[in-house]
Amino acid sequence: MRVFRQLDRTFAKIIRLMQKNARLSNKELASRVGLAPSTCLERMRALEEARVFTGYHAAVDPEVLGIHLQALISIRLNHHSRETLDAFKVHAQGLPEVHAVYHTGGVNDFLLHVMVPDANHLLELNLNNFSTRSEVAHLETVIIFEHTRNPILPCFVPIESTERRT
Repeated sequence: MRVFRQLDRTFAKIIRLMQKNARLSNKELASRVGLAPSTCLERMRALEEARVFTGYHAAVDPEVLGIHLQALISIRLNHHSRETLDAFKVHAQGLPEVHAVYHTGGVNDFLLHVMVPDANHLLELNLNNFSTRSEVAHLETVIIFEHTRNPILPCFVPIESTERRT
């Protein structure tokens, strides 16, 4: 398990602010956390080197790209070797409609979050890319009516105080 060992309140503030808006300038970020810009830049570099930040992304409205339907597809495989699981995961990740692949425990082996233009595309995706595969024993599709997410991850690492104790 990889944990950022230097986490203090200032690092936690930087992480929270960057999750809310990764386009903050270093100067604005430094001002919001109460640091000199040079110190803030050093802390950002430390977070990047430790791979706390794994990338910076733009949020895009799916409808602008012609995506008018999202669904979750539960997949149950009939064989559970590492090769079968890995091959299915690679197949699913290679499809442009698949937004996220979750390897799950329980009755189903995978949960796929897919994004498509319409119901006909979803049907064709299921028929041509999942139900025709010999390792797929069962699939179930659930339509997503609304999707919201919290962009801020919870922090379960104990945060050391940078304040002096008296």
